[in-house]
Amino acid sequence: MGATKGQVADAVKGNWVDRAAPAWARPWLRLSRADRPIGTWLLLLPCWWGLGLACAAGSPATWQTAWIGLGCALGAFLMRGAGCTWNDVTDRHIDAAVARTRSRPLPSGQVTVRGALVWMAAQALLAFAILLTFAPAAVALGIAALVPVAVYPFAKRFTWWPQVFLGLAFNWGALLAWAAQTGGLTWPPVVLYAAGIAWTLYYDTIYAYQDIEDDALIGVKSTARLFDRNGRRWLAIFAVATVALLALAILAAVPPGPALALAMCAPVAVAVHLGWQMRRLDLGDPARCLTLFRETRTTGLLVALFLALASLP
Repeated sequence: MGATKGQVADAVKGNWVDRAAPAWARPWLRLSRADRPIGTWLLLLPCWWGLGLACAAGSPATWQTAWIGLGCALGAFLMRGAGCTWNDVTDRHIDAAVARTRSRPLPSGQVTVRGALVWMAAQALLAFAILLTFAPAAVALGIAALVPVAVYPFAKRFTWWPQVFLGLAFNWGALLAWAAQTGGLTWPPVVLYAAGIAWTLYYDTIYAYQDIEDDALIGVKSTARLFDRNGRRWLAIFAVATVALLALAILAAVPPGPALALAMCAPVAVAVHLGWQMRRLDLGDPARCLTLFRETRTTGLLVALFLALASLP
């Protein structure tokens, strides 16, 4: 009973927070979505894409490269936690009106707004300390990333495309990690960033179909509500855009040779995996939508794997 008290409705059952974390820490870890690690993966993987593409493009891998990869992992955990805390502070009244989210720590009363803001600041400051170990260009990009992070929670109030703002925030790491490895930016990581945004439109639209009825009742906008019964067609467009932009970024960055051949396996693998997902898709089944959303981690890992292989000497 004690382990499941306060459990969030859409958390993974038997997750480490509910099973092993101290009771006093659980509300704060739930506020950071530590009981739902998929969001950390989706924030981290574009970082590893940018780092892998930079190395495959010819930037030599060093011990600093290893630290960039690890630092991005730690930073993704912390900044996803800070971003989710901010999102829950701004959305606490909306979350209280939606069945899937009313069990979150703020609407359920497990934490206070003041406590949540202090927790958000603590996570952001730790992430900033990690950021300061990167190249100056990466530090500047990390600070600039606060803009889309701050705007995203409000996007559903003024646009039917809040998933675009999520994509702008969640894929910023592709730019940051490239800059941390190379010391600056060129246009291939920008195309990679665009591929990540298309990917986010794909997976977060699927996620939004879980809440389409509640969102309609309370007036929250989303691409799921905008597309309605045309969702499958739009998801196919986003999937094709993801594959095409990923391939373009790789072709622009990686010189001809074995590295390019390995790197180009990434868009092929993504095309196969997204096609497999589309065959299983049922936008009228919230449980299936959540399952497919969580499986998007595999899509991102395939890209990271082939870019890492392409960067080997």
